Amino acid sequence: MGKIKVAIAGCGNCAASLLEGLEYYRRITAEKLKGKKKEVGCLGLMNDDMGGYFPNDIEVVAAFDIDKRKVGERLDVALRAKPNCVLKLCDIARSKVRVEMGHVLDGVSEHMQNYADDRTFIVANKKPANVEKILKESGAEILLNYLPVGSQKATEFYAEACLKTGVSLINCMPVFIVSNPAWAKRFEAKRIPCVGDDIKAQIGATITHRTLAKLFSERGVTIDRTYQLNTGGNTDFLNMLNRARLESKKISKTSAVQSQLDVPLDPDNIHIGPSDYVPWQNDNKVCYLRIEGRGFAGFPVSLECRLSVEDSPNSGGCAIDAIRACKIARDRKIGGPLISISAYTMKHPPKQIVDYEARELVRKFVQGTCPR
Repeated sequence: MGKIKVAIAGCGNCAASLLEGLEYYRRITAEKLKGKKKEVGCLGLMNDDMGGYFPNDIEVVAAFDIDKRKVGERLDVALRAKPNCVLKLCDIARSKVRVEMGHVLDGVSEHMQNYADDRTFIVANKKPANVEKILKESGAEILLNYLPVGSQKATEFYAEACLKTGVSLINCMPVFIVSNPAWAKRFEAKRIPCVGDDIKAQIGATITHRTLAKLFSERGVTIDRTYQLNTGGNTDFLNMLNRARLESKKISKTSAVQSQLDVPLDPDNIHIGPSDYVPWQNDNKVCYLRIEGRGFAGFPVSLECRLSVEDSPNSGGCAIDAIRACKIARDRKIGGPLISISAYTMKHPPKQIVDYEARELVRKFVQGTCPR
């Protein structure tokens, strides 16, 4: 089927986990071809084969960042540089890609440039690269946006670069591009497929909260109030200490849960969002959920749940599926937001769809019986 050529904006923990995961599955595929592995499928993937594309078909051909310790370095070296603190999955092969200087704009919160430990950002004193030129020369088909939460202007900059170069956008963070009708129309007009916004985890706080809320609703239990509190020690949580950058994140996570309810909760009765930065947690994320409701004849019922996950690897499988679905759309000359894969892999898609229905729509899309 050929390679799927991907560019990455933001070489942080999520990018590191994705590339190490791709290397992990590349090795498994090699072992299968040599007859050393007999089992069907791959550990930890929602989909092994998508339309003839496998994880090992994904190739990163360009990368952008703004941190002094990453810009100019080989990609494999940059992904292990501070402030990254991700759990190591495996070694990455020596990369031919050098990290280019991105456009800073609002891509870094001021407090993170003066933080006391090695989680601080050190912005490189270099001229920003010509992003459009690099996308064209690298042959990139898809740009994966992993910029920090709150990077509105920076995300819009990369979205514009995609529109000008014909490159697809997979927006993994909560700036609303794919789910914004104005932006969506522009990608549709250019016949460029896009996926977004704000990537889900494989088993994360939002997908767990959605599933439990849907369970309450489908079993006839009225939810009165609920909260989701999250702590972590990576740069994502440090960035979100600046509450001014959180508006779209809270909207994204809250709407993902509210969409599962027949009657949305009053804003005072639902609280979802990051709670605090705990440095020693590193890339581990701990989520506390509580749901209170009323069942048969009004009897009270409450549920409490604690979820602990490695934050960045948790989204890798969703990213791999989004990339392959986007490539299938490009092969078929489909433009604009991809509804099924966005609903399946993103918190704030153009259209919220129940997760098991979204999975089935993705299957039909891959088969060619669902248009997008």
